[in-house]
Amino acid sequence: MLFAMDRKLEATARLLEVMDTLREKCPWDREQTFHSLRNNTIEETFELVDAITDNNMEGIKEELGDLLLHVVFYSKLGDEAHEFDYADVANAVCDKLIYRHPHVYGDVLADSPEEVKQNWEALKLRKKARRQGLLGGVPRSLPATVKAFRVSEKAAAVGFDWESAADVWGKVKEEIAEVEAEVHSGDMDRLESEFGDLFFALVNACRKYGIDPENALERTNKKFIARFNHVEQRVAESGKMMGEASLDEMESYWQEAKADNK
Repeated sequence: MLFAMDRKLEATARLLEVMDTLREKCPWDREQTFHSLRNNTIEETFELVDAITDNNMEGIKEELGDLLLHVVFYSKLGDEAHEFDYADVANAVCDKLIYRHPHVYGDVLADSPEEVKQNWEALKLRKKARRQGLLGGVPRSLPATVKAFRVSEKAAAVGFDWESAADVWGKVKEEIAEVEAEVHSGDMDRLESEFGDLFFALVNACRKYGIDPENALERTNKKFIARFNHVEQRVAESGKMMGEASLDEMESYWQEAKADNK
């Protein structure tokens, strides 16, 4: 146990030292700011998500390292600005974890993951809601589907929710009808709004049934891509280019891919 801890501490110290050296001697690293790194951080996060989705353990390890580099980089920038350093960042998250796990570090009882989650959200609400509202802590830059899930989840945590999973289907059907009505109106702004309402209702349906909507949609994305790749391959084998094959031909190839998938 002690050896494992020493190894981790040595690796952390090595990374911090490498960051100091790069910041001092590398022209590219010297020029970076919080804002210049932002998009790279987002990209690295999605690369980690891809590796997790593919269950690629080597990829997960690599992408975690890239994200850790960004944490260290931002901490270095904060240190140079005399605002915070890596120790402040690590200690702040430790303090937060201890505060939000009173069932581990205190005398609160929580015997299930759901109880732990409820306690977590209640403690977050106690600290944040006073200054930014219940939904103010949801990052503005989250992808829309993830944001919809998080805001509805937070609202549900204080009782603003349908009583049962079945109840949400009435809302889904209502939103479908409103989309259909706007399709015929020709008002594109209202149509966009109603599609948004429908997506939000579907995200809530996923939440009520314990389904992550982002995972569900990504699963369908991957399935569509695999089947469309099959269609492209079969069209090429027929001596045609995509766009030259008829819809009936492509549909038959699609059904082949669908059957193979099953």
